[in-house]
Amino acid sequence: MLARVLTALFLLFVVPAGLAHAGGQAGGKAAPRILVMGDSLFAMHKLAGGSVGARLRAALGAHLVDASIGGARYLYRLPISGALGMNIAKQYHGGDWDWVVLAGGGNDLWLGCGCNRCARRMDRMISGDGRRGVIPGLASRIRQDGARLLLVGYMRTPGNGSPVEHCADEGNTLDARLARLAGLDAGVHFLPLADMVPHGDLSYHAADRIHPSFKGSRAIARRVARRIAAESGDQVVSRNAGGAE
Repeated sequence: MLARVLTALFLLFVVPAGLAHAGGQAGGKAAPRILVMGDSLFAMHKLAGGSVGARLRAALGAHLVDASIGGARYLYRLPISGALGMNIAKQYHGGDWDWVVLAGGGNDLWLGCGCNRCARRMDRMISGDGRRGVIPGLASRIRQDGARLLLVGYMRTPGNGSPVEHCADEGNTLDARLARLAGLDAGVHFLPLADMVPHGDLSYHAADRIHPSFKGSRAIARRVARRIAAESGDQVVSRNAGGAE
């Protein structure tokens, strides 16, 4: 537990401090200010400089802070480690953000209820109509502060088994509810990743078939960069930084 807390401190304060001043001017425009929040979908490869946030910063020339932490949840009760970012909502801090990129919920469903009889936990995160729950509440805070929000779904392993294969139905339900939330506000967008991995292709996943490989993180960052650029009327600065899908 102590090691996890110390890691959270490092990732929350040391790493973002270095990234906050990174980025530059994109096509003569001020670089977008982006906050990345979530779990290991984004935090994977952070220390190696190959995380989704690092790739996204390069692709958009953005001023980017990556607050994501592996193992983070929306429904997290421990106060100290939660305040350090294990509670995804606690990763948010107000600022002059243009975009907040947010992922999460997988640990709540897989570790919280074993992707079995998760209806109550799912509703606590986000209701069927997308209007109530922790995620809509967080989205409301972000939007009130003036930032646009991009909700990102999870990858799948089509044609291959994985330790979270039994969570597919819950993942589809979560995606559908996030899409409904996005439909309620023109400043909230949903980016699914369910169709990103080609059938039978394991190269997008790490050996555990849960987390993204370096290639997977590049591909996710590329999709996120394209979506933000399209919604902002900008262009991707580096076509190689995000990697090919």
